[in-house]
Amino acid sequence: MESIRTYWIKNMVCRRCLKVIKHELEEINIEVFSLELGKLTVRTINSTDKEIDSKVSDVLHTNGFEIAKSEEEKLVEEVKITLIHLIKELPMQIKEKTSEHLASTLHRDYKILSKLFSKNESTTIEKYFIKLKIEKVKELIQLQQYSFSDIAYLLDYSSVNHLSRQFKNTTGISMTDYKNLENWERNFYDEII
Repeated sequence: MESIRTYWIKNMVCRRCLKVIKHELEEINIEVFSLELGKLTVRTINSTDKEIDSKVSDVLHTNGFEIAKSEEEKLVEEVKITLIHLIKELPMQIKEKTSEHLASTLHRDYKILSKLFSKNESTTIEKYFIKLKIEKVKELIQLQQYSFSDIAYLLDYSSVNHLSRQFKNTTGISMTDYKNLENWERNFYDEII
């Protein structure tokens, strides 16, 4: 008997894990039907749903992930993934406020999304998005292909001064000091909260 199961995965917000998860599931005869950031659909034959759930949960847990069980947890993961997609394509071209973008993309009132996010992650959507953008700034500084003004433009900051203040408030050092460090420290997107 064929079974298709879909799971929302907590904190799976970077692409580096997709290959590992897919490989490990296929090693235990669970066919990955689709796998994208935060969402996994598998297909198996001759297994009960409970057996599949247990195997998938074990593989995810071994790799530091959990299945989002509630609707609230799923929405929080969708917020994270939507924000990560925004910083992937540069220059960021948001024609609306981030709150409006989230509300229209996820078909939910922003106040509800904001309340759920804060409750589940102990930070606001705005602070989370700032941290994501600062990690992207670090990456762009390390590439050494862009001026600070270019980086501010690419990430849709109103000015390089605004970006500089946010960078220093978030990291504790200036962008110039970061650029001159010998050992650059960055966080993976799935480690940001």
